[in-house]
Amino acid sequence: MASLKEMRNRIGSVKATQKITKAMQMVAAAKLRRAQDAAQNARPYAQRMAAVIANLARGVSGDAAPRLLVGTGGDQRHLVVVATADRGLAGGFNSGIVRAAREKLRDLTAAGKDVRVLVVGKKARDQLRRQYGDRFVGAFDAGNNPSLSVAQDVADRITELFEAGEVDVVSLIYSRFKSVVTQAPTVLQLIPAQVEEGAVPTDLQGASYEYEPGEAEILEDLLPRNLTTQLFSAMLENQAGFFASQMTAMDNATRNAGDMIASLTLQYNRTRQAQITKELIEIISGAEAL
Repeated sequence: MASLKEMRNRIGSVKATQKITKAMQMVAAAKLRRAQDAAQNARPYAQRMAAVIANLARGVSGDAAPRLLVGTGGDQRHLVVVATADRGLAGGFNSGIVRAAREKLRDLTAAGKDVRVLVVGKKARDQLRRQYGDRFVGAFDAGNNPSLSVAQDVADRITELFEAGEVDVVSLIYSRFKSVVTQAPTVLQLIPAQVEEGAVPTDLQGASYEYEPGEAEILEDLLPRNLTTQLFSAMLENQAGFFASQMTAMDNATRNAGDMIASLTLQYNRTRQAQITKELIEIISGAEAL
């Protein structure tokens, strides 16, 4: 049985840990509001851009259609972009994204596809490196705050691989923020471009628009921007989901530490009481013997 000193030290250690988890919970809660607002504010822009692309795409076909819109015509070479956070201590947030990525990669490999992996975030890199490290074609840090420059760098790398003919289809896996308690790992196809759910073509009510320059030229300029926009939006969604998961995880850890402190304190008091009782018995027995 542990001595009273050892038990006091353990209680003190748990109390110190509880202070840390409580502080991390409060920091995550403070940052969550801003991250949530940023993610939600980015959604209308991304959805409207997808709607504009859908409208323009109706006016182009065949050889005139940009390759980012229609793809290469093949389906053999796949690039999977996996976006997580750089840090942990957020429950199953990063693991959920990586699990979805592994399922996607496993399905593509089983179908005989040539698969490449590009990771955004240290956790994605660390968890996928052992199994798919030989398929990596790029790794980027997510950073403490989502950055448009990082999204642009990732988009440039994707475009470089696509234009070099190394990939046919590009998919992005990230966590879509739904609420403080719900974040859903999501797979979004980036190339060939697809209209995001909720981004439907605008009803022109019979009107006919003429574009200058033409639809194809506008799409050539707009599609790379859309790629960057979708990546940046996914990073914002990840940031909000990360802080929500971290807040929940630290709240659970704080309550668990409180339960452990109560249990250890009870055990300490019982042990101390038993030791005092034993000493009293020894004193009384010694006095009677005299």
